[in-house]
Amino acid sequence: MTGWLGAAYDWVKAAHLIFVIFWMAGLFMLPRYLVYHQEALAAGRTEEAALWVEREGKIRGIILTPALVVVWVLGLALSANIGLFDGSGGLGWLHAKLMLVLLLSGYHGWAVGYAKKLAANRPTLQGKQLRMLNEIPALAVTLIVVLVIVKP
Repeated sequence: MTGWLGAAYDWVKAAHLIFVIFWMAGLFMLPRYLVYHQEALAAGRTEEAALWVEREGKIRGIILTPALVVVWVLGLALSANIGLFDGSGGLGWLHAKLMLVLLLSGYHGWAVGYAKKLAANRPTLQGKQLRMLNEIPALAVTLIVVLVIVKP
C-alpha cells in the first residue's frame, strides 16, 4: 500500500490489529467482571465486591483505555493513508467500519461508567440484562471483520 505511510503501512496495520486484539480482550473481560461484581453486591459479599472494583480498575487502566487510544490513533492514520480524508471513492466499507468502532467506543464508555456505578453500590441493571449486553462486542467485531476483509 502506498500513501504517506509508505513502507511503514504494513507495520502500522500490524500494530493496529495487535491493539484491536488487546482492546477486544478487555471488552470481553470487563463486562464479565461487571456480572461477577454485581452478583457479589447482590449477595452482600462486600469484600469480594471490593476486589472486583480493584480488578475492574486494573483492566481499564492497563489494557482497555490504552488499547482504545492506540487503536484510534493507528486506525485514523491507516484511514488517512488510504484516502479517507481526501474524498477517495470506494470507501463505504470504511465509513461503516468507523461507525461501528465509534459505537463500540461508546460501549466501552458505558462499561466503564457502569463499573463506576457498581463501585458506588448503585447497580441499575438486572443480571440477565448485563449478560445480554456482554454480547455487543462480539457482534460488533464480527461485523467489523467482515467489513474489513470482504469490503462489501
